[in-house]
Amino acid sequence: MKGLVGGGKTNYEFSSSNPMWRASLEILDFLPLSTVDYSGGVLITDWYNDTNSSNESIKITIRFLSNEIATNNLKVIVHKKVCETAVKCTTNEIKSKISEELQKNILQKAALLDAKNKKKN
Repeated sequence: MKGLVGGGKTNYEFSSSNPMWRASLEILDFLPLSTVDYSGGVLITDWYNDTNSSNESIKITIRFLSNEIATNNLKVIVHKKVCETAVKCTTNEIKSKISEELQKNILQKAALLDAKNKKKN
């Protein structure tokens, strides 16, 4: 039973110590999150729309392919939902500036958080 509660020499890496994870959460803090799975390396927002276009919503998925701060270790996917009526909607992945900008901002923020953390230690 002792091994089940972490009595051994296990090294845990929690999300608060991961700069990419922290940066993503800070940048997406204005969006409601539907899935937050640190061990699976994925963040998914709920559908979000601004008041200007009530029939269009976006959902953002961020996949962490590695903990290393690098462009190829972070995948940002944006889906757009357009509803003609409450029950007639289409959803598609979109290639847009949103995903590029999010990726760039997350990597920049993660690099700053990492530098701050290294400076502390």
